[in-house]
Amino acid sequence: MSEPIQKPPRSRCVGIDYGHKRVGLAVSDPLWMFAQPAGTFSPPKAIEQLRSIDMSDGIGVIVVGWPLMPDGTEGRATRAVEAYVDRVQRVVPDASIVRWDEHYTSELAREQLRNVGPRKKWRGRKGRVDSAAASIILQEYLDAQRRPADAEPTEA
Repeated sequence: MSEPIQKPPRSRCVGIDYGHKRVGLAVSDPLWMFAQPAGTFSPPKAIEQLRSIDMSDGIGVIVVGWPLMPDGTEGRATRAVEAYVDRVQRVVPDASIVRWDEHYTSELAREQLRNVGPRKKWRGRKGRVDSAAASIILQEYLDAQRRPADAEPTEA
């Protein structure tokens, strides 16, 4: 008698940079060391993409960019993201959801694209910025998971 087939172990961590028109996605490698852009999609298409990633590789954690106000409080944008998170949780019910402060990730993504991106007219495309911002959010989370809790943050 053979063993029952089990779903593969949860092997990916996904980052989300939510926007009303576009959602940037990023996916980790199986060892959860590196984030890479997975594309920019309309909100419904991003849900489909998450379902696809979960079916093929499994998703253990979803890190969602959490748009806090400059003073650290939640506002209208966080309520919109929370509604989207509810939809995501229904599609990937076994994944843990982590809300990650996304302050300045879009600006940092634009700067990185300027430094390494292709010709000027393509660098600023919002879709590229959204997926790059999702990668930054995810990479910050992955780096924080490897850093010992009592370690001092290092300055660049």
